[in-house]
Amino acid sequence: MRRTVTAVVYNQAGVLSRITSTLNRRQVNIESISVGTVERKDISRMTISFNVESEADAEQVIKQLNKQIEVLKVTDLTHTPHVERELALIKVNAPANTRLEIQAMVSPFRADIVDVAASTITIQVVGHPDKVEACIEILKPYGIKRMARTGVTSLIRG
Repeated sequence: MRRTVTAVVYNQAGVLSRITSTLNRRQVNIESISVGTVERKDISRMTISFNVESEADAEQVIKQLNKQIEVLKVTDLTHTPHVERELALIKVNAPANTRLEIQAMVSPFRADIVDVAASTITIQVVGHPDKVEACIEILKPYGIKRMARTGVTSLIRG
């Protein structure tokens, strides 16, 4: 089962390594991890999506994360209403005769063309991971040359 948790941590060298080591020791597969500073420069928020076998495994992972000295708070967002977003930059083969077609294909996703080169265009899509994945599937027939994804970032609603 897929879980999404946030961890508020001190912004110090080695914290990310210790968090990922904790997950690795529990044999948890990290699906995505996103880290950035918050209102205070000495604090960061991590959003981690991972897969576990059971509810008990998820609880153990959260307990282990909470035991870390640098961790201030861990919140499981999986069953809580939250906003979840991901960003992807997708470079697609785009000869001049297909550019309008590609633009029409990605417009329902509210995706933007952020770079145009002689034979490629780079598209930026932001949204729920399912939306990003759907946009990628639409672009595959045109030939994806390169892609970069940020990983999921989340906040509780309200």
